[in-house]
Amino acid sequence: MPQADRALRKDAALNRERLLEAARELFAERGLSVTLNDIAHHAGVGVGTAYRRFSNKEEVIDALFEDQLVQLAAVAEECLAAPEAWAGLVSFLERSLEWQFGNLGLNELMNDASLGDERVADARRRIAPLIEQLVQRARDEGVVRPDLDQSDLIFVQLGLSAIMRASREIAPDLYRRYLSLFLDGIRAHRSGASILPAPALSAADTHRAMTRARAR
Repeated sequence: MPQADRALRKDAALNRERLLEAARELFAERGLSVTLNDIAHHAGVGVGTAYRRFSNKEEVIDALFEDQLVQLAAVAEECLAAPEAWAGLVSFLERSLEWQFGNLGLNELMNDASLGDERVADARRRIAPLIEQLVQRARDEGVVRPDLDQSDLIFVQLGLSAIMRASREIAPDLYRRYLSLFLDGIRAHRSGASILPAPALSAADTHRAMTRARAR
């Protein structure tokens, strides 16, 4: 291969990595609403260069998040192997939500099935049966109420995700309070109420959080 061609190919690879790193930062901080133009600007490359590397934003999402969703599936498998079903279920919820809290893009991807292309959709589909197994195992061991369903976890995570986004700058740990309340509600037997890991918001901070939620 001529030296000039090798240099062009190396430049193309470097630009792709710059774009992916820029997208990783922007998606984590601002969510998936950022555009390919935003990503190009953040990476310090031209918009035309961005479109030569990626046809659209969905290709960037697939390139970044397929692996993260595969890792999340691995977390679910690890939690399934926990000695006790309750500990495995709680661990998955806590770790999944902590991961989503640190990455708004992943949070949106986990809670909106319309986002991402086929590779992300395939990775997302790997997680669903694992969550069902976590719930079924907990039911079989009698540690959760018998009518708990996988879909309950999906909708609770949707609600907790909304709390995360509304309160992250006011009370970052607030979602943990409501996760604890949810876990108390689904547990079949408990000796008493859990100690909540975060205080309730004041009336003023509740208003601020609600205002942020409406602005989104």
